[in-house]
Amino acid sequence: MKNTRLKYLFAVAFLVLLIACSTKKNTWLSRNSHAVSAEYNILYNGQMAFDKGVEDLKNTYKDNFWDILPVERMQEQTEAILPGQTKNPNFERAETKAIKAIQKHSMNIDGGEKNPQMDEAHLLLGKARYYDNRFLPALEAFNYILYKYSDSDKIYEAKIWREKTNIRLENDAQAIKNLKLLLKGNDRKLDGQIHADASAILAQAYLNTGVKDTAIAKLKVARELTKHKEEKARYNFILGQLYESQNYPDSAYAAFQEVIDMKRKSPRRYVIWAHAKQAQQFDYKKGDTLAFSEKYDDLLKDRENRPYLDVVHYQKGLFYDKLGKNKDAKKQYNKSLRAVSQDNYLVASTYRNLAAIYFEESKYRTAGQYYDSTLLRLDVKSREYYSVKKKRENLADVIKYEDIIQINDSILNVVAMSENDRRNFYQAHITKLKIEDERKALEAAKKEKEAQEQKGGDPQSMTQGGNQPLSTKDGKKAMVTDEPLSMLPPTMQPPTTQPPVQPRGGLENQSSFYFYNPTTVAYGKNEFRKRWGSRTLKDNWRWSSAEESADIKEEDIVPTEEVVKVDESPVTEMEKPEYSVDFYTNQLPTDQKILDSLARDRNFAYFQLGNIYKEKFKEYELAASRLETLLTKNPEERLVLPAKYNLYKIYELINPSKAEMMKNEIIAQYPNSHYAKILSNTAVDLITDAPEVAYGNLYKDYEKGLYQETLVQTERMIQNFAGDPMASKFELLRARIIARLEGLEQYKKELTTIAKNYPTIDEGKEADALLKNDIPKLEQLQLGKETPVSWKIVFQIPYPNVGDAKVKALTDKLEKFIKDRDSKKIFLSNDVYLADKSFVVIHGFASKEGAESTISVLKDFKGYKVKEDAFVISNEDYKVIQIKKNLPEYLTAIK
Repeated sequence: MKNTRLKYLFAVAFLVLLIACSTKKNTWLSRNSHAVSAEYNILYNGQMAFDKGVEDLKNTYKDNFWDILPVERMQEQTEAILPGQTKNPNFERAETKAIKAIQKHSMNIDGGEKNPQMDEAHLLLGKARYYDNRFLPALEAFNYILYKYSDSDKIYEAKIWREKTNIRLENDAQAIKNLKLLLKGNDRKLDGQIHADASAILAQAYLNTGVKDTAIAKLKVARELTKHKEEKARYNFILGQLYESQNYPDSAYAAFQEVIDMKRKSPRRYVIWAHAKQAQQFDYKKGDTLAFSEKYDDLLKDRENRPYLDVVHYQKGLFYDKLGKNKDAKKQYNKSLRAVSQDNYLVASTYRNLAAIYFEESKYRTAGQYYDSTLLRLDVKSREYYSVKKKRENLADVIKYEDIIQINDSILNVVAMSENDRRNFYQAHITKLKIEDERKALEAAKKEKEAQEQKGGDPQSMTQGGNQPLSTKDGKKAMVTDEPLSMLPPTMQPPTTQPPVQPRGGLENQSSFYFYNPTTVAYGKNEFRKRWGSRTLKDNWRWSSAEESADIKEEDIVPTEEVVKVDESPVTEMEKPEYSVDFYTNQLPTDQKILDSLARDRNFAYFQLGNIYKEKFKEYELAASRLETLLTKNPEERLVLPAKYNLYKIYELINPSKAEMMKNEIIAQYPNSHYAKILSNTAVDLITDAPEVAYGNLYKDYEKGLYQETLVQTERMIQNFAGDPMASKFELLRARIIARLEGLEQYKKELTTIAKNYPTIDEGKEADALLKNDIPKLEQLQLGKETPVSWKIVFQIPYPNVGDAKVKALTDKLEKFIKDRDSKKIFLSNDVYLADKSFVVIHGFASKEGAESTISVLKDFKGYKVKEDAFVISNEDYKVIQIKKNLPEYLTAIK
């Protein structure tokens, strides 16, 4: 009886359980059973995963504090994920749980959802997809809630998430419209945090559309209503950035101060960057610099700020930079770099500022290398990248010309010394060199000895003294120098100062490698002999007996250098050539042509530097100093007037009284020059057009084939516009005209001159490219090498031939012949050959025989009777004689 009751009891329980598990029965038991199972099992785990994903995102998201922060953080798109990074798996897990809850516990009966937890399941589904950057599926989930669950308690939250999704889909206008309606009609019904979220996302929509004033108002509302301290700090920081962009410095300072005043309630990154933003508004001329310095000293001492030392040191470096304290600024900038920042733009800014300091200190090579490091960390598509790249390119020219000045000036100065002064100069250098070599030898010997004591010593494995290579991240070698080392660009090698000698390919570099230092090698050999005696070069030399080593032949002994000891310091008796004055004096140039060439190159370098500093860097003081120095160096006449005129233009900006003096000097000394005409307001008598207009007109005449006329005008323009930025264009046009009138060799000479005189500008670079790429190909052209395709008949006539009756008569006869032939392939042209000769050419003959028979017809037929001599040439050979101007060679070959 008891067993029967239990059997019935189990059956009833099973039936009740079966009814409760059904999603097709709209009963109280089914509804609550599925609601409880969905809420406290599947959705609970899904929400936990979602919250973990959001928290991870907040902790791993890298804010760009250089731009206005977004209100909401989002993980990177799939295509933007870097190697080693992965998408956050928590959002995928949350989506999976939401889908599972919907699939297993949804009770869609008679067109309505009976499970009260399904709205939360769809909301979780939409949010998980949203953070997974799948916005269209997320929008579908949110719209489903609004369509199916209009009376849900999650309806406002779903509306906000829908508008967030619209903003991500760049439907900002629609999002603004919907959010305004939501806030206007339901602001009192909304929960405080939901109201804060709506206001914050509406502020983001206004930011996206550029309406910053309204964005500020909405962000203030969000700041006051949010219950999360992290969000309050973020909103305050964004407000400070918005006030800063609107040029309200006081309001911005106050907003950043609110972030700072939150102290530990705010994430530390916001506090540090709030200090940095306030520092950007500091008045370095009138502000309390002592209080500023003390404030940043306190920030550096605070252990909580250790992860942000890169920012703090950068701001302190910028503080010293603005005050002109370059040494302290470099120290702080280098400390910022040593902090190994993850902020690429901060690192790039640090390198850029260091480059600017070294440029100001005239250390152009170092500045260039810091600019190289800056470019590696900037976005290649940004405007700043192109700006820095342009500076770096210009700096390459500065480095080049500054090196020329330094080397050539030093050589010329030493050559100008008396014999006695010259020897004293080099003797002083040799004394310093010996002291330095002794110091290095002592250090090398000490290190070698310590290594032997520690390892049993193989001195060959030691790297002695001096600079030591360090490996960089990319596997390249960086050199340790006296600069704050780790901060120098990877390829940085500080230049050494050598006494002036005649450039001849350079001396061998002094290496720190053990066997490259003869003093250290000699010391090592001497120590070996003291320890082991003389040993033969053979296997197992260590086991040789002393008696055996005493009987060896002299030629079997390892060669050594005799070493004497002075105060325990090893000094080789072998004299280095660098210790001799003659070593340097013998390399000095004595040929006056070489000295004149050095002086010309130096003077041109001064002139180019003056123009570069003036036009490209706007460094007017530097430009003036270079041009003033040039005028003291007895420069060539072609540089004097342009240098004075450029000085006049610089003085107009920095010293008006000097500008007036220079103006009067130019007018008095060069009254007929174009510059004098300009300064005396009579330039209209010389040239009526601006350089650009004049060049345009000349180029049109060049294209028409008026070469002689254009050449005369171009030379006139070059003379009048010397020193003007357009001068290089006139010179390149002149070279092209000369190519047509005088041929390849003269064209090559002209291009060489342009490339040398204007190496930093487009025309000079174009000339250099032509010399390297096109000229060699043209020089390889030879007569008779190409297979003929078509042929020409050529008549030689004088050039220019305007109004020449004989030429006109010839042309008329040839035109009549072509008309009579009625062939579209045959045509006539008048081509320039030399400055005094041109060709009348009949083109379009398919064979040489056809062209030769045509000459006979022209001579013998009574309708033409052409008396002028002509020759036949292939189209390919015609190109060669036009390029190389070697017609006599061709005529000799065909006779």
